[in-house]
Amino acid sequence: MSTRERSGCPISLSLELIGDRWTLLIIRDLVFAGKRHFREFLQSDEGISSRTLAERLQTLVDEGILTRSDDPTHGLKAIYRLTEAGIDLLPVLAALGAWGSEYRKADENLARIAKELADGGDAGIEAMKERLRAEHLG
Repeated sequence: MSTRERSGCPISLSLELIGDRWTLLIIRDLVFAGKRHFREFLQSDEGISSRTLAERLQTLVDEGILTRSDDPTHGLKAIYRLTEAGIDLLPVLAALGAWGSEYRKADENLARIAKELADGGDAGIEAMKERLRAEHLG
């Protein structure tokens, strides 16, 4: 996945990094499902291929959205964590979740979670960001 910049427009620059089908779903899984390992991401309902997943994870690490470290409990596994830049994508996920809950046929339980996050406003987003910082940044 290329992140070659086509213009200086901030929306275009953001979409070049996170505007494909998979990238925000990987971040969603880190934020809401607590996934940290490659195999866990492969088990998501959307069915990402291992090649696409590897490419997206590497791009997110290269762009400073995620970090990758060796798993001390298993020599062949890596652990992925959000950086501050990744955590700051939470409002984007919340807005997309609220919109999808309103205008698409979303799962009722997932729509409820999206609504609760949206209804929490800035304070709810900040509280969740603090939890994510504790989990991902230590």
